[in-house]
Amino acid sequence: MPESDLALLIEAAEAAGEIARRHFARRSPSWEKADGQGPVTEADLEVDAMLQERLMRARPDYGWLSEESGEGPDRRSRARIFVIDPIDGTRAFVDGQKTWSHSLAVVDGGKPVAAVVYLPMLGKLYTAAAGEGARFNGTPIAASPRQGFEGADILAAHPAFDARFWKGGSPDVKRHFRSSLAYRLALVGEGRFDGMLVLRDSWEWDIAAGALIAAESGARVSDRHGRPIAFNSAARLAAGVVCATPGVHAEILSRLRV
Repeated sequence: MPESDLALLIEAAEAAGEIARRHFARRSPSWEKADGQGPVTEADLEVDAMLQERLMRARPDYGWLSEESGEGPDRRSRARIFVIDPIDGTRAFVDGQKTWSHSLAVVDGGKPVAAVVYLPMLGKLYTAAAGEGARFNGTPIAASPRQGFEGADILAAHPAFDARFWKGGSPDVKRHFRSSLAYRLALVGEGRFDGMLVLRDSWEWDIAAGALIAAESGARVSDRHGRPIAFNSAARLAAGVVCATPGVHAEILSRLRV
């Protein structure tokens, strides 16, 4: 990975934050995307356009995959690609909450190698490069030392705790939620929570950056079956996400009925 890829992502994320803050302050219009894909705003589209122009100008040989502008025609044949969610947690953005993020990653050979998750309204910048650890606002971070699943602090949407998904019934854990999947993964990397999970299929742009940040902090990241997640796939989807400290991750997988 070029040494400057992470610096490029950080600069781009900060520029995205300037655009998004402007739209957030004036509550820019939103509408629902087709096929039940959730809301989109003028901010999503303006941020996406800026990121595509800026990043592809800097790395014209990279491929492109984004929630809002789709994919380049040859992205699967490119060794490296950008995987971008211009605003992850758009529903929170529309509702006036501040826990939305910009999620930017470079994927090489199916694995994230540089990542940024930036929450401009909260001044939170999570970064990681493969083999170099993860950082929060420039300070190294590490996953929680917790090993036991029972009583752990877990980030997930309410349906993930339905008893039908768990051997022995719904787990006895402390349940938490944040709208942005990228932010949930970064919070596990920061050690503020012991794990997060998403049992439904998940778009790669929601999880690529956060997955590297969590993994570089010492957390384990897999799909709901315990398999490594291969990015830049044909479907652009992962079979859910399980991210947690090593002991908690193992117990989640042993308890899941999926």
